[in-house]
Amino acid sequence: MAYDRTQWSQHYDDGGGFRPLRDSERNLLTRHTPAPDGGRALELGCGTGELAAFLAELGYTVDAVDFAEGALARARKERADAGRVRWLCLDIEHDEPAELSDDGYDLITLRLVFAFLHDRSRVLHSLGARLRAGGALVVITPVVATTPQERRHIALDEEEISLLTEGWSQVERFDAEGLAVLVLRGPKSAYAAVEKGRPEPQSVVGVCAVVTDDSGRVLLGRSTRGMWELPGGRVETGESLTAAAVRELAEETGLTAAPGNAHLLTILHDDRADVRRLSAVVRISAWHGTPVVTEPHHFRRWEWHDLHTLAGGGALFAPSAQALEAVWPGLLPGLPPVHAYPHAVAPPAVGGEPAEAVRLRQEMAERVIAGGWAPSAAVQSALRAVPRHRFTPESPLRAAYDDGLAVVTRRDDDGQAVSSVSAPWLQADMIEKLRPEPGMTLFEAGSGGYHAELLAHVIAPAGQVVTVDIDPYIVHRTRRFTTEAGSGRVTVLLGDGSQGAPRHMPSGGFDGSVITHNCWDIAPAWREQLAEGRYLVLPLEMHGYTRAIAFRRHGEVLHARDWTYCGFVRDRGATARATPAIALAGGELHLRHEDGTAPDAAGVEDALRGPRHEVRTGVTVAGRESFETLQLYAATTLPGFCRLALDRSRDTGLAAVPRGADAAATVEDGSLAYLTHVLVQDGETAEERRSEFVVHALGPAGAPLAERMAACVRAWDRHVRGAGYPQMTVHPAGTPDHALPTGHLLDKASSRLVFRWPGHEQAERAAPMAAPLTSWVRTSQ
Repeated sequence: MAYDRTQWSQHYDDGGGFRPLRDSERNLLTRHTPAPDGGRALELGCGTGELAAFLAELGYTVDAVDFAEGALARARKERADAGRVRWLCLDIEHDEPAELSDDGYDLITLRLVFAFLHDRSRVLHSLGARLRAGGALVVITPVVATTPQERRHIALDEEEISLLTEGWSQVERFDAEGLAVLVLRGPKSAYAAVEKGRPEPQSVVGVCAVVTDDSGRVLLGRSTRGMWELPGGRVETGESLTAAAVRELAEETGLTAAPGNAHLLTILHDDRADVRRLSAVVRISAWHGTPVVTEPHHFRRWEWHDLHTLAGGGALFAPSAQALEAVWPGLLPGLPPVHAYPHAVAPPAVGGEPAEAVRLRQEMAERVIAGGWAPSAAVQSALRAVPRHRFTPESPLRAAYDDGLAVVTRRDDDGQAVSSVSAPWLQADMIEKLRPEPGMTLFEAGSGGYHAELLAHVIAPAGQVVTVDIDPYIVHRTRRFTTEAGSGRVTVLLGDGSQGAPRHMPSGGFDGSVITHNCWDIAPAWREQLAEGRYLVLPLEMHGYTRAIAFRRHGEVLHARDWTYCGFVRDRGATARATPAIALAGGELHLRHEDGTAPDAAGVEDALRGPRHEVRTGVTVAGRESFETLQLYAATTLPGFCRLALDRSRDTGLAAVPRGADAAATVEDGSLAYLTHVLVQDGETAEERRSEFVVHALGPAGAPLAERMAACVRAWDRHVRGAGYPQMTVHPAGTPDHALPTGHLLDKASSRLVFRWPGHEQAERAAPMAAPLTSWVRTSQ
């Protein structure tokens, strides 16, 4: 029967159906998939609803799905008494699944429908991602061995059943009167690169054709060797590489492409056994037709696959895997190394995305806008238009469009993130801080592609973005993605971002610059290459606290305008700096001092074993109330400031460091004081709960240290709380003290930062201390 909605609907309108549910199937489902408390089930291809009604009897809340309206009309009529069943008209293979539960399912069933799916592997992966922890996917299907010849097109043979089950950690198979009942749990990643035998001598030069559909999915064929492969094959005598790709595509899949739509990306070179192998990666940007099996002796079928499912697990032909990695770097980590020779001419952008990506992108944009992070129409438009998932192809769509999370795209050997696509709300906020306008030329340090394309969208149609990264892999990845899915207005350079991009700078300087990694210091090139009156936006570290700040250039001085609490990956260029730390108590505690002179910790080790002095500040905050300015106020006004970190795995109760954070601390005369908090008022909501700041101090000078820190907290409460961040200016490192404005001074290697806090003069006069708060500058300015 044809895979056509109208014909299937007519089938049910005419009274047709499927094999009735048997007791053997009911017994297996009852025994192996009992409904948990609050259990939710998804029944796909529900037909007239017999199985959906039974699952409701088991205790599940059921979403019963069919793509034929005729089936659902009968189901609603014949199962009118079925409780807890929601009937949905949806083609699970092609429609956007917005109506399905975002909370996932404990049970997903496909009864007598699996053989009718075309892209079976893709559908299984997407369904597996919807399973809750411990959930099961059950496939009930006829098998070829017990099905009459004339009906074997609706049955699966053993090889197809093996393919169906290979992506699951736990597989159970049962028989139900001739039907195979497969209970699958623990979905795992799908593919790993494998080899065939020794290549034939004439096959040492071949092509891999990379084709994507309107949803951005890549075409792979299941070969008779039991692996997935791209279309491709050997190059005939006298044939160009692109012509060979077009020919092989047509011969193997029935798809046709014009020679002008075949683009050579790169040539890969590796050795297989004793044969040197050259594989040309050809990107097909446009094509016609429907994939069919034209060479059954080589391929069993062709399917479209979501990119993020292609990492780890089953069998993917090694040259095909390398070709996919060449098109989408990072998609298949851990492949054996090959030599790559990129083609100099870049292909055009290639479109295509699923409807779900469009919906998720609009929802992400609306959340960011509702949060107040994107007030301008231009940034709102960019969030709605730029396909974020195409710059994180290894991530599921929902992860790509989570507005609160960064997507890590590269880690170092220790597993630490060294490159990521930042959270959308933060990217929007930093772009707004730049005040971009159409036609501008902007600089970015720290590449990834998505943020640069957001900028390019805002400054369209004539603007340009120059983005620089120190990591050759990130540069390669960014170039590929901005070519595949970009605007053509982003230039990607390899280099140390702290040096800027002088050869690409307009005559008057860049119209705006943004740094997308944590900065301990402000590189002189960023100021020097910025146009007068324009903005530099960067995440600046001050005593270990990071804030995204917009600086406006006025001559040699940068004036801070807007502040946002944030965090980024660390700088890896010439201005990178490791965090100095002093270990205490065998590593249970660490004193971290990112700025200023390292504290003299002599005697602190002994103080830790002595009595603890405690001062309650009387200052309280509500459960979700921000006190981010207190961190920076203490860091820039207290002498000997550092942060006390606790190794939770070694915690013996020496220090009451707040969970999940380092404590603000100060060290002097063999003594230590640090800031913590205690719950003083409980409540049902976060707003009703209140905590009080408390200072703990140890050592002979603990009492005055504690009073000094408590005074700092009270001064913040009186003068700074609710008033926002300080006035702040940044001056070149050689600026003499007399040329600086009055304020608290923080010196970096290349810059001098001056902070002028609200009420700072009153706070200094009132503070009970024996020494100035911190490095302080007074002038007549």
